[in-house]
Amino acid sequence: MKDKNEKDKNEKELNLAYSNEDDRAYGLAGMAISLAALNAFDRIAEVNLDGDDGSMVEFSNEYYFSGSPSISPKSTWDNLVQNFHITASMVISNVMSRSMVRMHRDVPMELLSTIHNEILREGRDSCGLEDDEIDALFNRTLSYSRRIFANPRLHPAIDEFARIISRRRILSGNEIRDELRLLQII
Repeated sequence: MKDKNEKDKNEKELNLAYSNEDDRAYGLAGMAISLAALNAFDRIAEVNLDGDDGSMVEFSNEYYFSGSPSISPKSTWDNLVQNFHITASMVISNVMSRSMVRMHRDVPMELLSTIHNEILREGRDSCGLEDDEIDALFNRTLSYSRRIFANPRLHPAIDEFARIISRRRILSGNEIRDELRLLQII
């Protein structure tokens, strides 16, 4: 009986660690949908449910491009901030999809607080952003993600997209875009 109770508890609690493959597929679906919302398919080479090192997203060279002498420092910095926004959006959309679509409940506030603190740290360290700038980005991203993942009309399409990810295992940025169009998510 203890094993069943522990399994039920794991199914009911959401945390940053994935509870099973289904949870991973919904997280990956959420991340892919955030790419659509930001029109950032060019920043992703592929997503892989079975990532070798535990990483499910392989970013493209566009994401890692750090600039060149012929590009202004402002353009380079803008690109860095955009990549930070993409990454923050992917993290938030991951937990939103897993909680609001898969588990049919709000994301726990303590988990959002943990994510917020990590995004604050990363925004300071990687972009040199001030806390108020990071808070504004976090709040906009959270609000936009909540509108997407709290919409019950989108849940069947997101469920289907998670099943597609589970079945196909690996999708390129272009394949993600095509699947989301077919499902009428974008």
